[in-house]
Amino acid sequence: MKVLQLADAIRFKTMTTDELRGTFLLTDLFQPGEINLAYVDLDRTIVGSAVPTSHALSLQADPLLKADYFTERRELGILNIGAPGAVTVNGERLTLDNLDALYVGRGSHPISFDSLNPAQPAEFYLLSYPAHAVHPTQLIQSAGLPHSDLGAPETANQRAITRLIHLGGVRSCQLVMGFTQLAPGSVWNTMPPHTHMRRSEVYLYFNLPPADRVIHLMGSPNQTRNLVLANKQVVVSPGWSIHAGVGTASYTFCWGMGGENQQYDDMDKVAIADLL
Repeated sequence: MKVLQLADAIRFKTMTTDELRGTFLLTDLFQPGEINLAYVDLDRTIVGSAVPTSHALSLQADPLLKADYFTERRELGILNIGAPGAVTVNGERLTLDNLDALYVGRGSHPISFDSLNPAQPAEFYLLSYPAHAVHPTQLIQSAGLPHSDLGAPETANQRAITRLIHLGGVRSCQLVMGFTQLAPGSVWNTMPPHTHMRRSEVYLYFNLPPADRVIHLMGSPNQTRNLVLANKQVVVSPGWSIHAGVGTASYTFCWGMGGENQQYDDMDKVAIADLL
């Protein structure tokens, strides 16, 4: 399991592009026939993927966790960004279509992944945080969920926000998770920007054409930097950092958070005119 040790706001100011990418970015998670995991020291986040092909993949506890199984002390959010697949938890097999999700509560074991058609594999995105409370495992079918419409074509940020794991829906210990879909012709996300010291955030950008890129803005509002991301790449955002971006085409991104507060609207807003 890869380990990311994030920089603080002071060291961040002096980092090169390569240092920023090596510290905040995950570029190669989704590999056919593999489970890949990365441990982030901030909020003890685990970011990962499972892409089952010819056989099922079993989620194991890395030795770093000092646990008998992955969810012994953790909860897990799963989002399928690929073709239909299934996740088996505690012997129950649950089918996830594209953009369906699954919340897996602490103590749920074993966990395995498979694709309904190995030639068109599911691509499961995994996001996990420590959990001190137990909540039931639940399938979340996104097609039946309400969404919030924000932005406008005039500002190129028309988007629909779907909440998957949150206080008003499927409950968790600390994980909050959902996805945002940009409308055709819209490219900006999370504008006006914000920070929230009560929780860190992880963005997975996907449904981006191979030749296009997202310019992800990060850093303190008065010390911004950028990272150039391709399809299916992940950026980790500390609580002191803004997290916004613009693409060369429309895209979708999964946002997930863990930390002190699960209130979705707990944000310290930043005026666009105050960014530097």
